[in-house]
Amino acid sequence: MAKPHHHPPNQNNHNHNHNNNTPHHHHHHHNHRPPHRPTGRTNLASCVVALIFLIFVVIVVLIVYFMVFKPKDPKIAVNSVQLPSFSVTNGSVNFTFSQYVAVRNPNRAAFSHYDSSLQLLYSGNQVGFMFIPAGKIDSGRTQYMAATFAVQSFPISNQLQNGPGFGVSGMVTDPGTGMGMGTGMGFGPGLGMGFGPQPRIGPTMEIESRIQMAGRVRVLHFFTHHVEAKTGCKVVIAVSDGSVLGFHC
Repeated sequence: MAKPHHHPPNQNNHNHNHNNNTPHHHHHHHNHRPPHRPTGRTNLASCVVALIFLIFVVIVVLIVYFMVFKPKDPKIAVNSVQLPSFSVTNGSVNFTFSQYVAVRNPNRAAFSHYDSSLQLLYSGNQVGFMFIPAGKIDSGRTQYMAATFAVQSFPISNQLQNGPGFGVSGMVTDPGTGMGMGTGMGFGPGLGMGFGPQPRIGPTMEIESRIQMAGRVRVLHFFTHHVEAKTGCKVVIAVSDGSVLGFHC
């Protein structure tokens, strides 16, 4: 007798596919705190930088100011000296003195002069004086001035009238010519170069003229500077006729 064949039931292998594709959300909690500002230190740093910059600007401005606008003293050039009238009586001399000068203002602003004078000296004593009227010289301009005044009669010192021409001139003109021509050369070159053939002229006298000009220069409308100019001239005059033999400034 045939036994019935028992088919075991199909064991369906249920593949349990665990789809592990579900994304895992990892929440990273970043603490976004507002950045801590060191207010005190930052302000100080910017202040220092600003201050340094300001100092730099001030220095540059000052350099430009002193290079371009630096107040310079006016220059006085003496063009000629004349004695229109001259007379000697009883050892006293009486004359009119004329001096022509050019005053140059090298500044970039007008020079207003108000305290100016011309002074005449003879052997250290003042024999003539005049005030120069106030005025104004524009920037970079040269102003020509003429000063003429009568000098009160004054005695000529004895050494000048009696001494021989050469000796007298040597004594008198040495401060002017000797220094001008380079000291150490002695009297000869100084006299020869300065005033030609001295011995023929006779006695001479030397007077000194001093011009002083003071005033102010106003730069950029609000800087006012005091400037002054001075010049001194030694003038050698022939006592015989009052002719000017030479002058050295």
